[in-house]
Amino acid sequence: MFIEQEKFLLHDIPVILWGKSANKLYLYVHGQGGCKEEAELLADLVCEAGWQVLSIDLPGHGSRRAEINSFDPWHVVPELKNIIEFAEEKYDYISLFANSIGAWFSMLSFKDEQLKNCMFVSPVLDMKSLILKMMNSVNISLERLQQERVITTSSGQTFSWDYWNYVLSNTITQWNPATEILYGNKDDLVDFSTVKKFCDTFKCSLTVMNGGEHWFHTEEQLKFLRNWIRKSIGE
Repeated sequence: MFIEQEKFLLHDIPVILWGKSANKLYLYVHGQGGCKEEAELLADLVCEAGWQVLSIDLPGHGSRRAEINSFDPWHVVPELKNIIEFAEEKYDYISLFANSIGAWFSMLSFKDEQLKNCMFVSPVLDMKSLILKMMNSVNISLERLQQERVITTSSGQTFSWDYWNYVLSNTITQWNPATEILYGNKDDLVDFSTVKKFCDTFKCSLTVMNGGEHWFHTEEQLKFLRNWIRKSIGE
């Protein structure tokens, strides 16, 4: 299906607005390694149901790959707040679709917003636990991180003491929108116990795909994802 696209800069952020003019909008927030173009899958399903989709390139991603050392909450959160401020001036209803760390950035940014509903795919929901898990896997202690401030591993993963302290100071304690979560039981990044605890705490609906991974990319996984989106929007 052909979907209208309008590409422009919003507060110097490259964005794509998908679909014909409407009063309902999905904000699409990608994860690490993603880009604004990947929102086509969502747009293909929701635009025909009367929505538009606004997708953006987060710092260091898509057409912003040249921006280094900026894929962190103190850069991302102000940008997302500017994006939703723009959206609130133009749309009566705003919903959210977010992947992986994009869900964590979104919860930090939109916790006080009146979102119609949310869809999270493989969401990072507890950044503190995730960082500890990743540091433990490469035998890095908090004491060493405090001493060295920034540690980059041989795989290119960077751990930052400033980032750690931001996480400690910004725990997710509030999330009110009706939220649907899709999780793969072979997700090697986010633990099921973390997702289950979040769903129980914030009354979210959880769908688990047997054989699903953190990154939904195979033909079978993408088919499951599409069907889950259709169900979530009430098609």
